[in-house]
Amino acid sequence: MAETVAVKRPKGWKLLKTALATQKASTMLAFGFSSGLPYALLIGTLNAWLGEAGINLATIGVLSWIGLSYSFKFLWSPLVDRFPLPLLDRLGRRKSWIILCQTVMIAAFAGLAATNPATNIGTFAIFAVIAALASATQDVAVDAWRIDVADEQTPVELLSAVYQFGYRIASIVGGALALVLAARMSWSLVYLIMAALIGILILVTSRAPDTERPSAGVLHGALAEPGALEPGARLVALGIVGVSWAWAIFSIAHFMISMLTTAPGEKQPSVADFTKHYGPWIIIATVIVPLIVAAVTNWLRSHHRYVLTQQDTHHTPVRTAANHLYVALVSPLSELAGRLGWGVLIVLGLILSYTLCYNIWSSFAFPFYLDFLHYSKDEVAFASKVFGIFMTMIGISLGGYLFLRIGRIPTILIGAILPVFGNFVYADLAEGGGRIDMVGHLLFLDRLATALGSDERMTRLLLAISYENISTGIAGAAFVAYLSGIVSKNFTAVQYALLSSLTFLIGSLGRGIAGEAFDTYGYATVFRWTAAAGAFAILFVLLEGMRVAAVGRRDRADATASVATP
Repeated sequence: MAETVAVKRPKGWKLLKTALATQKASTMLAFGFSSGLPYALLIGTLNAWLGEAGINLATIGVLSWIGLSYSFKFLWSPLVDRFPLPLLDRLGRRKSWIILCQTVMIAAFAGLAATNPATNIGTFAIFAVIAALASATQDVAVDAWRIDVADEQTPVELLSAVYQFGYRIASIVGGALALVLAARMSWSLVYLIMAALIGILILVTSRAPDTERPSAGVLHGALAEPGALEPGARLVALGIVGVSWAWAIFSIAHFMISMLTTAPGEKQPSVADFTKHYGPWIIIATVIVPLIVAAVTNWLRSHHRYVLTQQDTHHTPVRTAANHLYVALVSPLSELAGRLGWGVLIVLGLILSYTLCYNIWSSFAFPFYLDFLHYSKDEVAFASKVFGIFMTMIGISLGGYLFLRIGRIPTILIGAILPVFGNFVYADLAEGGGRIDMVGHLLFLDRLATALGSDERMTRLLLAISYENISTGIAGAAFVAYLSGIVSKNFTAVQYALLSSLTFLIGSLGRGIAGEAFDTYGYATVFRWTAAAGAFAILFVLLEGMRVAAVGRRDRADATASVATP
């Protein structure tokens, strides 16, 4: 009988697999840093520079709209996913886009460094917009790379955790370290140093593994099955929603340009007037119109109008791109409306209002600390970006614990209520912090601060940031868990991206008017006004609780009836 010989792999095989896994993890860490650094520099730190340069808060509020790039990135994600870049594509399917975006960010940060915002805010804003668009596009490519390269040795959960670690490190570098450096050198030099860090990351990107590009023209399977809408009907639905989104983005961009290019001495356009006249229409264009289109497409399918009767085997690159956009813009709301019925209005109301009371002023935190309260950059760097991050982590942990302990709706309700009081804490801080000092004295924190070589003034700031970051950490954890639970498993990524983008949209519109209000009425008054926005979130959470309870009763009744039926 022949002897069976076991085939042994070379000894270096296991070492090779370990090395590849380590390379992917280290690359993911670098990509997380590359994603987090520009976000920290553009969404938070940039406002500290603008405030120091004497830019009014209304302009800072409008310029914060560059953050919409991160919300709208799903609109051009099909391009990043499918389009091979000329000359660069040989670097790799994902790497080519990442390197392009990193190169553009370096150039944009160099442009910011070479521009004085006090005398040329228009040019400064152009460089900021370019950097934000490149950063958001890089995020699309990095997210896709993470999913593509995941395997048994480096699962996507591990890569996601490593990504978050790199992102948090970048938040400290782009926030705390940037402020510390800015206290010792010019802002221009700080941004050049940050651009150099991104330059180093290009070297890491160039050595990263990548995956092969799949065959062009792959069709979304569900859209090709019998019963799905015909391509012509999908194209009409996509056209209506696409035009609505395009108009909303154009309106926002046009106002940004008109405000940021106002000549010295001329009166700037009013953000309040723009928000009053265009804000409701922007919400209609990005929420109501897509929702109506989603309802119509559901009706057509349920009544077998304009649907496929057999498998659709025809595909082209244009059809594939259109399918990507349809799945990004129409399908998520179609599924949500079909599953929730009229309850989708409550869900969308909750999503639009939940983070409004604290997101509406978050962009003004650095000008508030530095220019109004006159804390030093070192003090703000420690309190906001080091101590504050730990407080946020405590809040997130509490949110997760409450979710497990008391359930979803009670935790979401707590997350809606607590930030409202945070706004009143900040109103007190703006008026001298008398009530905050009373709390610090009752807790003996003033004595502890003295023993540690600090003072009552710093204790006041740390207490305010503690409450704000813990409460918003709880709210953020509750909101992410709620969104994760409400989305369909068939549309997890695109549905989550679309719904979260709506949250950022209304918050950004509010920031514009908040900046003008801060200039006109002062910080304390506006903090109290924005607290009122939390009442809408609380109302919608209560309505959602009633909806969930009604659905639960109906499901139990159906289950009882099915058991009783012989």
